[in-house]
Amino acid sequence: MLIANWETNYIFGWGGIIGIFFLLIMSAFFSGSETALTASSRARLRNMTDRGSKGAKKALEITTDNESLIGTILLGNNVVNIFATSLATTIFVSIFGEKGIAYATIIMTMLILIFAELLPKTYAINNPESAARRVAPLIAFFVFFFSPVIHFVRKIVQIILSLTGLKIDPNKQVLALEEIAGAIALHHSEGAVKKDARDRLLGVLDLPDRVVEEIMLHRSQIEMVDADDNPKKILQKCLKSPYTRIPIFKNNQENVVGVLHAKDLLRKTSTISSTGRKKFNIDTFDIMKVAMKPYFIPETTTLDLQMRQFLKRKAHFALVVDEYGDLRGLITLEDIIEEIIGEITDEHDVDIDQMVGTSDGNVIVDGGMSIRDLNRAYDWSLPDNEANTIAGLVIHEAQLIPVVGQVFNFHGFKFEILEKEKNKILKIKLVQLD
Repeated sequence: MLIANWETNYIFGWGGIIGIFFLLIMSAFFSGSETALTASSRARLRNMTDRGSKGAKKALEITTDNESLIGTILLGNNVVNIFATSLATTIFVSIFGEKGIAYATIIMTMLILIFAELLPKTYAINNPESAARRVAPLIAFFVFFFSPVIHFVRKIVQIILSLTGLKIDPNKQVLALEEIAGAIALHHSEGAVKKDARDRLLGVLDLPDRVVEEIMLHRSQIEMVDADDNPKKILQKCLKSPYTRIPIFKNNQENVVGVLHAKDLLRKTSTISSTGRKKFNIDTFDIMKVAMKPYFIPETTTLDLQMRQFLKRKAHFALVVDEYGDLRGLITLEDIIEEIIGEITDEHDVDIDQMVGTSDGNVIVDGGMSIRDLNRAYDWSLPDNEANTIAGLVIHEAQLIPVVGQVFNFHGFKFEILEKEKNKILKIKLVQLD
């Protein structure tokens, strides 16, 4: 009888140890899978999928429902850990008596911490995509197998949260643009992405959130020609202008009736026949015969949409109007591109220094300079949600039209008005406060 009990305990002991070993492996699998699947980059997994990796494809599929994934992993991990601990406790109690509970607690805590938590998670965090595509097929099976239990548990959780007044959206997803922007900013802070590259990448991501009103050329700065002017005067004005496209108005500047392109004007004034150059009669020249139909857009159009419209229409120039149809300004395809890559200048552009650094480290800026351009140039974070220009920001914060010499402190800067013309602020000195 004693021999039979000893053999039974012996066999049970070795079987229990093998069972504990197997359960620790499963615990390590669930812990490492959780880290790998949550830390892996979906962009890299997508790239692996495009190259034919079935594991990466499966990883992408199961990570679309993070709640089911995490629920499955937590359920599996807790089941195997509790089962392993209970089995170990039974074995140690049969050998050491009541002291076996303490021994089992200490030993299993160390084994789970080292071999089922730290070791697999350390590997997974250093090789997230590789680990994710390896574990994805088996995790997908567990997600399917545990789905009834997970669904039941999720319902209980939702009921408990609703009783506390908290609501959750099961369809809520992480905003891809915010995730990408955060990653770019993080890599820039770590030195992996240069400032100019960061600005270009963030500029592309900002296009859907910005409207043409923010970057358009205001109507007070638009160069126009009057359709009723003398043809010679119109031609001279077009030749002196640095712009290739000039709006044409009739009676008043709100009534834009066409857009004159320099190339169309050149073709009209210098046509060639088979017998030689035709004589151009400027006195009978009708500007409207070479003018293009104006293209109007609302001021609330996003830059992303407008850039696609420009490309679709094969256009480069649009006039911006408000909700009443009144002219607000104009925008070009170049203006939108400049929001991505920075200022573009050519040999015909008028070079205007909108910001000048002083010897004491301060900055003198043109009142019409955009807040966004200033922030990009100096890595500042002045708010641009209430105003587009530095002058507009000062007026908004001060709630008045300032005078020369007046100083304001807000947003961590001192703004000193240096130059002004009527109600227009021309020059502002910015001093960054400690």
